[in-house]
Amino acid sequence: MKVLVVGANGKVARHFADFAKEDSAIEEIAMIRNSEQAGFFEERGIETVLLDLVKNSVDELAEAMKNVDAVIFSAGAGGSGFDKTVLIDLDGAIKAMTAAEQAGVKRFVMVSTFRTGREEMAKEHDLQVYTIAKNYADEWLKNRTELDWTIVHPGILVDTPGTNQIKVGMGQDINEIPRQDVAQTLISVLHNDNTIKQEFEVLAGNTAVEEAISNLK
Repeated sequence: MKVLVVGANGKVARHFADFAKEDSAIEEIAMIRNSEQAGFFEERGIETVLLDLVKNSVDELAEAMKNVDAVIFSAGAGGSGFDKTVLIDLDGAIKAMTAAEQAGVKRFVMVSTFRTGREEMAKEHDLQVYTIAKNYADEWLKNRTELDWTIVHPGILVDTPGTNQIKVGMGQDINEIPRQDVAQTLISVLHNDNTIKQEFEVLAGNTAVEEAISNLK
């Protein structure tokens, strides 16, 4: 399975690269914004493609997605301002979806934020604009594309080592999850077609990642 990762240099995506390198069924293509980011992937024997989600066109993104089986969207503005949030987390996500469909890719996995519904968007907090952007990107993916989508809603991301133990579902109380376990969850999502047209929250828990994902209904 050839998988293009948009936002490949992010923290979760770097963990994904380490897992993908050890998974004979997954061949990653890492989409990065500048050549300085390439070394990490070259050390792991992972192909890179140099594209900017904001500056490059849908056609250019689609060209990179030719002969790809799945796209993972793990890009984000990372607190670099409201304008970048709209350009990357909303418009960039929709550009990636449009490019995937144009290239004939069916599988699209979105790394979202923990909760993105109308009630959450109405709350005034530092991440309100980010939450709004992620909500509309998620809704576009579900309702305006023909992609085989999965939306993953991680809890509070932490850098502690992964445990390979999670819990999944919707409507959970927010808690932490190691970025490494989110990456392992993405690997499992790619291997389990029962996750198609599913969205779920993922937090630290007591169930092995593969078991939790394969039993998702």
